[in-house]
Order: sequence, then structure tokens, then C-alpha cells
Amino acid sequence: MKQGIAKLIATFFYAGYFPYAPGTVGTLAAVPLYYLISGLPYYFYIPFTLLFIGLSVWASGIAESIFGSKDPGYIVADEVCGYLVTMALVPLTLTNVVIGFFLFRFFDMVKPPPSRQSEGLKGGLGVVMDDVIAGVYANIALQIIARFLL
Repeated sequence: MKQGIAKLIATFFYAGYFPYAPGTVGTLAAVPLYYLISGLPYYFYIPFTLLFIGLSVWASGIAESIFGSKDPGYIVADEVCGYLVTMALVPLTLTNVVIGFFLFRFFDMVKPPPSRQSEGLKGGLGVVMDDVIAGVYANIALQIIARFLL
């Protein structure tokens, strides 16, 4: 039961099983969740995101043992976490959703410090934290773009 729930969360309802670019698909799968919670006041959005990060760390650690490898592509809850961080405190517009998507994917691939270093953390923390940090970078960039360029 615990393993099944962890696998469901870690693969974000099996989006991680998509055969091509599962990280990108995982980020796309985060968009409807973002739309669902974007109307919440920040004092609900932030705790929800933190709770989801904690749940993803737990699930990802278990999923690593299920899949038998470190940060396998099937685990995409980390991308969901990163995207939710990217979109935190950003006005909901289609433009922001799209720009946020591309900024997060960019920072997730580039892995600026300390993102790459955080991958060395043990278990689910190592799986999730690099994406959370990429989300912080993407959020800063998106805040600047949304306030000064759009």
C-alpha cells in the first residue's frame, strides 16, 4: 500500500511513464495542478507547495528503491515541485504559465549552483531539491520578466 501510494505520487499519477522526455511531461502535468491552486491566497499556496515538496521527498525516496536506481526518469514529482515553486506569487496569466514552464525547464537542465550539488543529497531529498532550487531561479527570473518586461 505504502509503495503504491509513493509510486503514484513520485510518478505524478504515472506521467513519469511517458516514453519521451518524462521530465518535460512531468512539468506539463504540473500545469493543471497549478491552475487548480493558483486562485488560493499565498498563505494557502505556499504551505500547499511546501507540503507537496515534503510528500514528494518521501515518495521519491521510496520510488528510488522500487525502481532500483538513483533519480530514475519515472520520478517526476520533483518537476511538479519545481514548477509550483516557479509559479509562486506570480500573477496567473497564460503568458506567465508558458514563460514559467520554459524558465523552469531551462534552469532544471542547466542546474546552476547549488542545484547540481544538491543532487548528491541522500534519497528523495537529492531527487527533489535540485528542482526546487531550479524553481527558485526560475521564479526570480519570472518575477523580473512579469514586472518589468510584460
